[in-house]
Amino acid sequence: MRMGAWGSIAVGVLLGVSAVAQGGLIDDVNGLLARNSFSAAESELRTYKAEHGITPEYLEALSWMARAAAAEKQWGQATAYASETRRLSEQQLATSKRKLDAEPHLPVALGAAYEVLAQGMAEQGQHSKAVSSLRSALARYGNTSIRARLQKNLNLLALVGQPAPPLQATQYLGPKPPALASLKGSPVLLFFWAHWCPDCKAEVPVIARLRQEFGSAGLVVIGPTQLYGYVAQGADASPVQEQAYIESVRQRYYASLQDMPVPLSQQNFNAYGASTTPTLVVLNRAGQVAMYHPGAMPYDELRAALEKVVAR
Repeated sequence: MRMGAWGSIAVGVLLGVSAVAQGGLIDDVNGLLARNSFSAAESELRTYKAEHGITPEYLEALSWMARAAAAEKQWGQATAYASETRRLSEQQLATSKRKLDAEPHLPVALGAAYEVLAQGMAEQGQHSKAVSSLRSALARYGNTSIRARLQKNLNLLALVGQPAPPLQATQYLGPKPPALASLKGSPVLLFFWAHWCPDCKAEVPVIARLRQEFGSAGLVVIGPTQLYGYVAQGADASPVQEQAYIESVRQRYYASLQDMPVPLSQQNFNAYGASTTPTLVVLNRAGQVAMYHPGAMPYDELRAALEKVVAR
């Protein structure tokens, strides 16, 4: 199978070199996928499993196989990898009786498994089954680190056309955020960003330009963010320290959006499934979600989405 979609994955390994010697199975598998060597990645997984058994690292690497197959629209293969990842991950949780977030690899693996399975169902016309699967997963893992990822995938399938979830705004930077209910009659753009996110900084000129263009039509831009527990270079930080750091980032990189209200809450990220930053959400004048887009958007595409809600 051609794996060109994964050419941007960072690699630093050579084909056939031991995963342990090169710093880990996950890097090795991603490196092989980046070079279109799907069969070699499978071989690497088999070798690792024979030597080390089923570990959280193995499960995360297996989830990358599922994501790679999904990227190539090979849904049968993607679903098989994702089903195996989910089964083995939940088996580990049951047998070890540990919490999902006890280590970093298992949450990534399980979140990806549910994501690919839902995508596969939707692609095969099983929309309601995909929604049901994600809702069941949210009920089970809603208090874990994969909640936002599950919510993101549920939102991709079911949020457009629904009333926008309210924003929590007890803490904020910049002007006080208005309640979304008070903005009915105006088009709204929600710009979820993170202080560490380069794509968010790159999106700022696009949003600033569009706000200027559609300001006379009443466009309101709100930029939710949250605390992550660290600041520059990943240094641990208290909430007070991190909030001060976020403000410094806002002053430096978001100068053209200084009057944009910035609610500061993890709850908002969970409600909107903003596990990807930036996440862009457009609300129509009735307060309904008209567009939900995890990831950055070029000017022309975002402008087209805003034109639709402004016109109506």
